[in-house]
Amino acid sequence: MKHLTLAALIAIGAAAAPLPSMAYSNVSLYIGTAPPAPLYERVPAPRHGYVWAPGHWEWNGRRHVWAPGFWVVERPGYVYRAPAWYQGNGGWYMQPAAWAPYGRDRDRDGVPDRFERRGDRYYGDRAYYRDRDRDGVPDRYERGGRRHDEDRDGVPNRYDRDRDGDGVPNRRDHRPDNPYRR
Repeated sequence: MKHLTLAALIAIGAAAAPLPSMAYSNVSLYIGTAPPAPLYERVPAPRHGYVWAPGHWEWNGRRHVWAPGFWVVERPGYVYRAPAWYQGNGGWYMQPAAWAPYGRDRDRDGVPDRFERRGDRYYGDRAYYRDRDRDGVPDRYERGGRRHDEDRDGVPNRYDRDRDGDGVPNRRDHRPDNPYRR
């Protein structure tokens, strides 16, 4: 009975031991032949909110197969990097498609330089760079948080006879800054 229990414990321990190491495994496949030249694809008309992913050659285990292009939903702040073939270690390997952060990243930490703190100049550090309403325009350009042209008709508020664009002139409007007419 002891031998059977001991054998069962050893079998369970041996089966459970490789599980954590398998989670961190990585496989690289190198192919001896270069992929053919890319085929010409007619790119469809642009679609708002999408990025065109061009066609590319893929390896199916025996030969290169052409994968046609398709539209990918756009990710704000990122640039689509199409799959590409590279030569190295005596063969060819494909770098899969990925989204790369937009902008320079000098320290290569994955955070674009425009979001990193540089001395005393970073987002929210001083009043000069503050943006309370988080619209991307610093407060120094908005006159205390208000726009120069509230109704965005091209006429600055100080010359606009209808500041809120509701159709009622300011001289007859009880609330000249309320764009919702009642």
